[in-house]
Amino acid sequence: MKAILLGILSSLFFASTFVLNRSMELSGGSWIWAASLRFIFMVPFLFAFVLWRKNFRSLWQELKNNPKPWLLWSFVGFVLFYAPITFAAAYGPAWLIAGTWQFTIIAGVLLTPLFKSKNNETQMQIPLRPLTISFIIFIGIVLIQVRHFETVSIPVMLLGCIPVIIACFAYPLGNRKMMAICSDRFDTFQRVLGMTVASLPYWFLLSFYGLATVGLPSTNQVFQSFLVAICSGVIATILFFFATNLVRHSPEQLAAVEATISIQIIFVILGEVFLLSTPWPDSIALTGIFIIIFGIMLHSYYSVKKPKVATRLNPSQLKSVKKVDSYN
Repeated sequence: MKAILLGILSSLFFASTFVLNRSMELSGGSWIWAASLRFIFMVPFLFAFVLWRKNFRSLWQELKNNPKPWLLWSFVGFVLFYAPITFAAAYGPAWLIAGTWQFTIIAGVLLTPLFKSKNNETQMQIPLRPLTISFIIFIGIVLIQVRHFETVSIPVMLLGCIPVIIACFAYPLGNRKMMAICSDRFDTFQRVLGMTVASLPYWFLLSFYGLATVGLPSTNQVFQSFLVAICSGVIATILFFFATNLVRHSPEQLAAVEATISIQIIFVILGEVFLLSTPWPDSIALTGIFIIIFGIMLHSYYSVKKPKVATRLNPSQLKSVKKVDSYN
């Protein structure tokens, strides 16, 4: 239950990404700077925190001695996650990006066979019950978006959805791969800092491209990117990574935590209503919100439900008990 509550809290801070990215795009900012500045701004805060905890030296030795997996999975988990999302924000409204992003709750479950069990002997199987509940949540997300579909053209729909679908698979894949690589050697703060530092070469390359094509970012975009870095990049990422790390050995509980991402759409709707002056959701959208909440409650229930303990002993167990009694 603790992991699910942390996941919901992280969703609140993650929601700022979609609202602020759309706000930057509407004010003339470039998706290139929205993507790269977020991760560049994250580094000083994460570095200061890990340094304060006296955990930086071991992480730095790991990055120097074993850079390849960090460079690879940081690219997948951070670059292939955030660059497509900011690119999509240049073409689609926040509700479309945030709604499509919720496919992560299904993508994360579908990725389960790519990982091995705790003892590293067998491949994990797709947990069917979490997958079913995630589909129920996704139905609620679709209902929230129904009223918008008629107002969006097919090109906008494709440019707003396809990059986000890529991000939906990249984010949980990069996160889970780095959890497996780090195991118990590094805590969540070290892992987030290590992935952020390993992704910097890619963000610097993107920044140089932005400098050559669109010029320097405006003061307003720099400030909003700073807010996204703090709210989504530092607070939300650490909360979410910490939550998934708590349940990393259980596919069912991991699916439940990743499903809390769906709560973002509610926070995004509220953000658009109050900050971007969009209309309140209609009755169909409200039905979708209730379905999402119901799905999260189902995930919460099954993730904390204890397995039943058999009260009846089989013959071999009964024989063992009698043998122990004979010794007493």
